[in-house]
Parts: sequence; structure tokens; C-alpha cells
Amino acid sequence: MFPKKTLIIFVLLIFKLSYAHSIEPDVFVQSTVNRASQILSENITKEEKINKLKLIAKETVDIKGVGFYSLGSARKNLDDIQKKKYIKLFEAYFLKSFSSRLAEYTNPEIDVIGKEKLNQNYTIVNSLLIGTSERPEIKIDWRIYTKNPENPLIRDLIIEGLSLARTQKEEFSSILNSNDGNINSLFKILDEFSKN
Repeated sequence: MFPKKTLIIFVLLIFKLSYAHSIEPDVFVQSTVNRASQILSENITKEEKINKLKLIAKETVDIKGVGFYSLGSARKNLDDIQKKKYIKLFEAYFLKSFSSRLAEYTNPEIDVIGKEKLNQNYTIVNSLLIGTSERPEIKIDWRIYTKNPENPLIRDLIIEGLSLARTQKEEFSSILNSNDGNINSLFKILDEFSKN
């Protein structure tokens, strides 16, 4: 049995350690983009870059959260089996789309310039993709989910005011509307995209 005083010190130490591991959203974003930038500047094949970028995305993006947001109200009509199938298909679609687009950049330099805490669960982190002779400067805002401060996750990218998550939601809604709300039509498109 722990003496009471030792137990209190132990609890305080655990609390201090867990508190020390909370990550500020702006530090998290800068660290994530630095890791991606390092991969993109490596002298490896595009396929190797894509595979490494996928690993970063799995760690830093709330893929499940983004997936269900993208599905919108159609999510309510799915049973548990369909939800599992959707998330599996969406993850493959998202990882391929994200990593293959990013792999086009040779060495993107992104600087975090500020942050705005919206509430306990969300912080917007502001950044700039530094312009080069080949591309203009681009403003990128990151919507970071901070419910667990030890494990912040990316929920959206807003590029020059355009939300990627919202754009994807509208795209999925359009697919479903033109197929009488049949979820299998969306499953098919996601599957085909991931396999091509």
C-alpha cells in the first residue's frame, strides 16, 4: 500500500507528465509540415514519397471525422456495416488523393504565422505557403481538433478561404443526389479512384 503522501505526489507527477505532453496546435502544424517537407525534398521515388506521406496523414489527420463530415446527413441512413465499409473506402480514397497531390511539390516551405482558439475543441492555425518563381504565396488555415490536447488532429484545410472538407462534402452530396441517394454509387466511385 502506498503511503498517502507518496500517492498524492505520484498522482501530481502523472498529471504533470500528461500535461507536459499536450501539444500546442501551431507547434503541431509546423512540426507536421516540416516532416512532410523533409520527405518531399528526399532523393527517393514518387511512390516512396507517397507511402511516407500516407503514414504522416494517418497520424495527423482525423480521417474518420473528415469522412463522416463529408458524408453529411446521408450518414444517418447507414447501418453499422455500411459505416465500416464507408470509412475503409474513404480512408483509402483520402490517403491516395492527399499524398499524390502533395507529392507534386518538390519542397514546399510553409510558415505558421498565428492561431485562433475557437473553443475547447477547435483552433484555427494560420500559415503561408511561401511563394516561388513557379507559384504564388498561398494562405492556408488549418482547422485543428483539440479535444484531446495530447493528440491534436487536422479536421480541415482552408486554402485561400476555400474549405477542402466542405468542397468534398458538396462533391459527395452531388454524387448521391444524382444517384437517388444510393450509397453504393458513392462506394463504387471511392473504390475505383483508390484502385486506379
